[in-house]
Amino acid sequence: MSLRVEELNVAYGKVQVLWDVSFKVEGGSLVSIIGPNGAGKTTLIKTISGLLRPLSGKILFEDQDITGRPPHTIKKLGISTVPEGRGLFPNLTVKENLIMGSYTIKDQQRIEKTFKFIHQLFPILSEREQQLAGSLSGGEAQMLSIARALMSEPKMLLFDEPSLGLAPMIVEKIFEVIKTLKQRGITILLVEQHVQHALELADYAYILENGRIVLEGRGEELLENPHLKKHYLGL
Repeated sequence: MSLRVEELNVAYGKVQVLWDVSFKVEGGSLVSIIGPNGAGKTTLIKTISGLLRPLSGKILFEDQDITGRPPHTIKKLGISTVPEGRGLFPNLTVKENLIMGSYTIKDQQRIEKTFKFIHQLFPILSEREQQLAGSLSGGEAQMLSIARALMSEPKMLLFDEPSLGLAPMIVEKIFEVIKTLKQRGITILLVEQHVQHALELADYAYILENGRIVLEGRGEELLENPHLKKHYLGL
């Protein structure tokens, strides 16, 4: 088991956002969590990555309790996040942003190997290496955000709405990249509003509504679910 979340309760101040959320992500699998705006999806990602402390519950990664640990510790253990909004350093170059992502790796040869892989995955980033991140297009910025997360050689990637605000052609490219990363053995938790893509890619999926898991199953099974068809696919 790679990640296990048990009865997680999370609040912003006095406002509770997640209620007894439990799910698991097997090593090497891709699990999708879908749900409407305000369901608590980003809160969940922030809690797993250490940006928020839960009221109660447990988060276990490779059987190690990481609940409430700081983000840098969680990243060192092998969990890297592609955040909603990309979270880039706009006044640094593309290359400098990538170097920032590699701070947990001390071996220069490993860093160079990851750079090579990233340039194969995203050739445009090689061309934009000396360009400021703040001047990139939306699609290029999302590619850089994914590439930066890969610089730490993660065992697991958390994706928070990777297709948000992107043109359809770029969305297809991003999901192709996620599929490639899964094929390379990286465990993936994908939080996404693009329901069709998210479920087609998923080995398993959970539906989060009003801070609670209301439905779960294999991706292809949920695509046939009447509730999901009606409320998410408009069918």
